[in-house]
Amino acid sequence: MRYRIEQDNLGEKKVPAEAYYGIGSLRSKETYQITKHGIIRQMIKSFANIKKTAAKTNSDMGYLNKDVAEAIFLSCEEILNGRLHGQFITDVVQGGYGFAMNTNANEVIANRANELMGGEKGKYDLVRLEDVNLNQDNYEMVLLAGKLSIIRLTKKLLTEGKKLCNALADKIEAYKLSRADYSLGQQFQAFYEILEKNMKRITSGMNGVLEVAVSARHLPSEQEELYVRKFMKYLVQYSGEAVFQTKNILENKQNLDAISWTSVALKVLISDLSKIAVDLKLLEEQGKIKIPDIDPAGHDVVLDMVQQVSFYIMGNDLTIARSVEAGKLERNAYLPIIFACYFESCNMVRRVMRVLRENVIENMQVLEENKPAE
Repeated sequence: MRYRIEQDNLGEKKVPAEAYYGIGSLRSKETYQITKHGIIRQMIKSFANIKKTAAKTNSDMGYLNKDVAEAIFLSCEEILNGRLHGQFITDVVQGGYGFAMNTNANEVIANRANELMGGEKGKYDLVRLEDVNLNQDNYEMVLLAGKLSIIRLTKKLLTEGKKLCNALADKIEAYKLSRADYSLGQQFQAFYEILEKNMKRITSGMNGVLEVAVSARHLPSEQEELYVRKFMKYLVQYSGEAVFQTKNILENKQNLDAISWTSVALKVLISDLSKIAVDLKLLEEQGKIKIPDIDPAGHDVVLDMVQQVSFYIMGNDLTIARSVEAGKLERNAYLPIIFACYFESCNMVRRVMRVLRENVIENMQVLEENKPAE
């Protein structure tokens, strides 16, 4: 394998010649081999949208050469289209406020932008790392990327939740189940309403996550105000998310309770799904429904799985709560574990709902004696 030599304030290091990441990313990967899982696809795309936004804003305001800005813009577009994701090598759990994630994004984008301008990877002569990170606060960018990723993942979860609600509604309609007191139809209706309440609770929690903090404090106040206004306009346009600038930057960076709130909403949702799984077992034991076997071990394995995931999510929520609590002033060193736990919880709950819908709700049968008379 061929290598190139890169240098930082700790010294020199060999980096694979074909790599788009650089010495900062490599040092982080070698130091933090914790989960051995890289940052998720949504986080990578969030960084790409942020850097694309910054390049456009800096170009508009005359802080960045237009050709350089265009190369950065095109590099980000490639990442958003699925290229270079394998070059994001930092562990999802890391120290240093998660700054290495931002460094990894800067290095990949800068190296690709240099290539697009006819330069070589690792030299950063045509497009510097500072160009990609221009007028950005590292902590704010990591927090912003995390929030954008939370928004995207949670939207996917809400879509799956709606499908599960619809599957329950379809079952009520298909069997023309009565909604009379204590009937099977009323029980399914209760499941539906429990899930719907959870979806509303999560949606409400997301309102706080949409509030973000962006600053450029080293710029004169009037220029900073214009920069932030342009940045937010382009970020909404490029990301497609309705994020908005907070009125109090310090409070927004210091208080991460919006993430805690949404994590609690996920915990309540999976707890309710676990209760529904137990109730479905009881309904079958009472001879009211029949759930086809989907595994040699029986169909109960899916319902047991729902409970297992519930136990797991409880732990993730506790980690998030304690990590949010441990922040100091306007910075929280535990952003990586907060994001790692939330991303994992959101993905697991979404997949649980899909498996429950496809393998239990859609396939279960209402036994004849429980159908209402014609």
